[in-house]
Amino acid sequence: MSRINQNQPSEVSKLIKLNPKKLLLSKWTAVQVVAKQKHYLVSRVVQPEDFNLPITQIEIEAVYSGEKRIIFWRELQDSSRWKQGWV
Repeated sequence: MSRINQNQPSEVSKLIKLNPKKLLLSKWTAVQVVAKQKHYLVSRVVQPEDFNLPITQIEIEAVYSGEKRIIFWRELQDSSRWKQGWV
C-alpha cells in the first residue's frame, strides 16, 4: 500500500476552479504583459446559439486600452498565463 505525500500539491490543485456563468465582470491579470495590457475584465459571457450547449467562450477587455477579444474561458484556469484579480 502506497501513501500519498499530502505536502506536495497535485496537478489538479493547480487549476483554478471556475464557473463560466459567474465570470462576468471578474478581474484578471495577464502573467505576460503585452503593450502595457496587463489587467483585464470579463466584459461578456458568450452564449452559444444553441442554449443546450455549454458556455465555452468569454470576451475580455483590457483596462488600459479597452481592446476586447474573445477567448475560451478555460484559458483562465492556466496559472502560467492568468492570475485571478488585479495583481
